[in-house]
Amino acid sequence: MTVSLTVNGARHSSPAAPDTPLLYVLRNDLGINSPKYGCGVAQCGSCTVLLDGQPVRSCNFPASGAEQRSVTTLEGLGNTQKLHALQKAFIDEQAVQCGYCIPGMIMSAKALLDKTRNPSEAQIKEALAANLCRCGTHNRIVRAVQRAAKELA
Repeated sequence: MTVSLTVNGARHSSPAAPDTPLLYVLRNDLGINSPKYGCGVAQCGSCTVLLDGQPVRSCNFPASGAEQRSVTTLEGLGNTQKLHALQKAFIDEQAVQCGYCIPGMIMSAKALLDKTRNPSEAQIKEALAANLCRCGTHNRIVRAVQRAAKELA
């Protein structure tokens, strides 16, 4: 069996079984390392990717469910030559400590900013509530999302 996916605008095929978690296909078959395995039960958010623009926990989402849809990971937002506004804001606000949760945080923030150009602090906190950070940079993360919102406005 193969699973065919569009990830970050490029078409890929994987020999994975249809029920293989999307996270495993992304990391193991496609070499996309930003989504992280955290809890394996969709509770921490470190594996968050965008599926047709909506945040999805890839650790328990079957790869076959992403066929005929568009998957976006942190690698699809920008690169070292041209950072996305969220990536730049997270750097500028020093919102990253260990960095494990940050790809999921950024992808959840991207989904929010795509729907709400100028979110309130409460809206940002609500959008990121399901993404856990053990390092305690929450205030800097919120400021980074606010900064990116201003830049994207």
